Amino acid sequence: MNTVIFRTVAPGLAALMIMFSIYVLLRGHNEPGGGFIGGLIGASGLAIYGIACGVQEARKALVIHPIVLAGFGVFIGALSGFFALFAQEPFLTGLWLIFHVEGTEVALSTPLIFDIGVYATVVGSVATIALSLEDSEEED
Repeated sequence: MNTVIFRTVAPGLAALMIMFSIYVLLRGHNEPGGGFIGGLIGASGLAIYGIACGVQEARKALVIHPIVLAGFGVFIGALSGFFALFAQEPFLTGLWLIFHVEGTEVALSTPLIFDIGVYATVVGSVATIALSLEDSEEED
């Protein structure tokens, strides 16, 4: 599946999938979506890029190693629970900070931080698996 058309379309498609995955991540609190499904969409975009352009190019595009990204995601997810302990609430209780910016209400929350951690963990884990599978296929 190494056609010219696929190699040409894949970078744009991967970028579009990653942007959509971030959209799904951010809207996941009030509507369907969130960190897990957003992470799967983002990792799928990276896998498509890896199939089209090669594993080394996909690893360069990711900038950091996928395992490090997964570990960072677990750390961020666990860290989001400690904010509740500082507020003398049970671990992983949702807390919100609401700001007013030019007449618009912006809510920052610990569930969003947790979802970002889940997103990073899923992208890192699935990317590690996909890129290692693609790498072993290139060796054959």
